[in-house]
Amino acid sequence: MAHDGANRNDQPLLDPTLQSIPIKRPKPSKKRPQGLCLDRGYDSPPMHALAVKHGYTPHIRSRGQEIEQKVRTPGWRARRWVVEATHSWLNRNRAILIRWSKKDENHLALLQLASGLIAFKKAHLAATQPG
Repeated sequence: MAHDGANRNDQPLLDPTLQSIPIKRPKPSKKRPQGLCLDRGYDSPPMHALAVKHGYTPHIRSRGQEIEQKVRTPGWRARRWVVEATHSWLNRNRAILIRWSKKDENHLALLQLASGLIAFKKAHLAATQPG
């Protein structure tokens, strides 16, 4: 699993991240293409080429596209991704928000523990809610 400090650029991690996907995915086809949604930080020709190399159709908003939508359509709001909510949940754990651990293995273990707790809480909530 690829990870680095929060003050690092995300672009160098795209290739190791795509290579380390643990779940085998089906081969993309014309009938069933597979998209990769990324933010503006990945809007460059090398990132587009990298997504295509891994078999994805890149969906990357170009710079200024969101601002144009806001101006053109009153009441339009940007679509936010599930990963942003997940980051918010992870940041509620102080040991992850402020990285105290010096070893990568320890930090990764904390991330996995926090992710497991989030998944457990969401599953428990879904199971206990009526309807």
